[in-house]
Amino acid sequence: MIINTGQRTDIPAFYAEWFANRLKEGFVCVRNPYNSSQVSRYRLDPSVVDVIGFCTKNPAPMFPYMNMLKDYGQYWFVTITGYGRDIEPNVPDKHRLLSDFRKLSGIVGIDSIGWRYDPIFISDRYAAEYHLRAFEKISAALEGCTETAVISFIDLYPKVRRNFPEAQEVPKDQRIALGRELVKIAASHGMTVKPCAEGDELAAYGADCSGCMKLSNYEKAIGKHLAAPKKKGARAECACYLSCDIGAYNTCKHMCRYCYANAEPSVVKAQSRLHDPRSPFLIGNYMDDDVIHDVPQRSWIDAQTSFMV
Repeated sequence: MIINTGQRTDIPAFYAEWFANRLKEGFVCVRNPYNSSQVSRYRLDPSVVDVIGFCTKNPAPMFPYMNMLKDYGQYWFVTITGYGRDIEPNVPDKHRLLSDFRKLSGIVGIDSIGWRYDPIFISDRYAAEYHLRAFEKISAALEGCTETAVISFIDLYPKVRRNFPEAQEVPKDQRIALGRELVKIAASHGMTVKPCAEGDELAAYGADCSGCMKLSNYEKAIGKHLAAPKKKGARAECACYLSCDIGAYNTCKHMCRYCYANAEPSVVKAQSRLHDPRSPFLIGNYMDDDVIHDVPQRSWIDAQTSFMV
């Protein structure tokens, strides 16, 4: 099976010690974000967990614990954009992130890491020309470290509208004009652009619009075929294979203004204070009315089918 860590928060950046403790103890508890008394308990054991998926803006805090992951398959997405601290207040220096990306690629391998440049919005400061320059610089710095560059354009979810009221959607003609150039830049550095939930409007220009985190990506990362149950994407337009996320909403301390998973900063700060690195839960601990469900788990590796790269 696949365990994901990055749809609700950034575990490597802010909760690496907690995750290492979960690996040591061999299980993790996840509270249902829509029904707090319902708890899913997952075993963290390489005999049943085939791949762990990470999505982070700062992988470095996990580096001391990478040896604990050596028996698990891994796939990492690292987000590096051109935005400044006016948009990403607590994201580390971009030059350091580029160095950390290259280090992580050297540890897990080029098939197990992708770069995300998203979400893209247009403003006076962050005009299309700015994005092209930033994308070129980052692409050049990451050449040979990944073959995947994921892009998406900003979606104005309710939390985004609340925390970033001046943000505007990018019109289709601008998306196509900018996306077409990003595809060219990525290709010149050995990468394929994969638009995230953007339909197929960039397919004609060389983008891979089939999904940015498909089952085949996990399979390529581990070099094995996965006989996984069918799943729908997180959204109707999403073709990605996402399941079993162990994070919690309103806990990512990057405080990016475009974040869909955080409420206002005061809520994030209050939630984060409830974190205990020794707890089975990312936030808080067991409660009296908890109904704990031990999730049935098994390996999806199909030993009968060879995997061809």
